[in-house]
Amino acid sequence: MPELIVFPGLVCGVDEAGRGPLAGPVVAAAVILDPARAITGLDDSKKLSEKRRDALAAAIRAQALAWAVAEADVAEIDRLNILQATLLAMQRAVAGLAVRPERALVDGNRCPRLDIPVEAVVKGDGKIAAIAAASILAKTVRDAGMRALDAAYPQYGFARHMGYPTAAHCRALQEHGPTPAHRRSFGPVAQLTLL
Repeated sequence: MPELIVFPGLVCGVDEAGRGPLAGPVVAAAVILDPARAITGLDDSKKLSEKRRDALAAAIRAQALAWAVAEADVAEIDRLNILQATLLAMQRAVAGLAVRPERALVDGNRCPRLDIPVEAVVKGDGKIAAIAAASILAKTVRDAGMRALDAAYPQYGFARHMGYPTAAHCRALQEHGPTPAHRRSFGPVAQLTLL
């Protein structure tokens, strides 16, 4: 497990989950860690098992100085495009923090417009503890939402593929057509709606 960087002061890490799927919202999280209450085992959410992510998400909620999760829904994704919807979800997450951060560190190479200094960090979720914490919250919240969608639309298998364009998901789309949760602006869904 890598030793992640913990910054002093009120620095929030920001990350998202769900840019690539064909369905569901894009979810962003912002986290300000408490340097006095270290959380062991933080890492890029994609490198952690579901069980480990869930345990860490509970620890982050209990021990962080502040955290917030926000989303941009499917209608916003289709209207704005996925990049702009992602940046909007990130803005909402930072705005939702109960403690105002001094600056923000965002995973990736694009920054949302914020009223505090903000810096993009490529692969930040594997380097910086607060971004890793944000990646864990964003992923666990989005996955829970996709499991709820699976209960509503069991024929699509959302709990297995989380909305990503797997062969099984694309077959289900062909067979049943898109649900209200599908992103109409994404190629495989757009092609079906044009038929």
